Amino acid sequence: MHLLIVLGSPRKNGNSEILAQHVAKGMEEGGGTVEYIRLAGLTLSPCQGCGGCEKTGECVIKDDMGAIYERADAADRILVASPVYFYALTAQTKAFIDRFQARWSRRYLLDNRFRLEEQRKGYLLSVAATKGAKVFDCSLLTMRYFYEAMDMTFADSFLLKGVDQRGAVRNLPEELARAEAFGRDIVTGAH
Repeated sequence: MHLLIVLGSPRKNGNSEILAQHVAKGMEEGGGTVEYIRLAGLTLSPCQGCGGCEKTGECVIKDDMGAIYERADAADRILVASPVYFYALTAQTKAFIDRFQARWSRRYLLDNRFRLEEQRKGYLLSVAATKGAKVFDCSLLTMRYFYEAMDMTFADSFLLKGVDQRGAVRNLPEELARAEAFGRDIVTGAH
C-alpha cells in the first residue's frame, strides 16, 4: 500500500509536517510505502476556471501540477497535511485542491470513473492554534468533496487543536504516538 503525503504548510518542519512524519513512520512500520509532496516552493498556478479540462479531464495549465496529478493517481492512499489558517486550509493547500477541478470534470462531466474497484482512501491531518469548536469544519468539508472528485473515500482525519509555536508538537509525545498509530491503522484498514 502506497501513501502520498501532501505537505500543505508554507513552513518547513512545522507541527503538521512533524505529525505527518510520524504517520509515515507508523505506515512504514505496518508495511506501507510513503512519498511526500511539499507544496511550498512548487510552481502551482491557481485554477483559471477556463473550462479547458471539461473536454479531456486534464488541466491545460503547464506547471508542477502535471507531476502531482500522476503521483496522486498512482497512490493507494492520500493524506493532506495542513495547518489551519483563519479556520480553513492554507493557501497552498487550497490552490492544490482547486487544480483538481480537472479530476472533477473527469468524474462528473465525462463520467470517467477512476480505480473504483480499489477503494482508494483519503485522509486529512490538520493542526490549529485555537481551540474553537468549529476550527476544522471548513477543512473537513473541503476534503470530503476533494476526495469525492478523486473517486476516493474520505476515510478519516487526524485533528489537533491548541498547538501554535513551530515544533511545539514535539513536546506532546502522546500525540506523536497517536500519529504513528494512525499510520499503522491506515495500513491495516482500521481507518
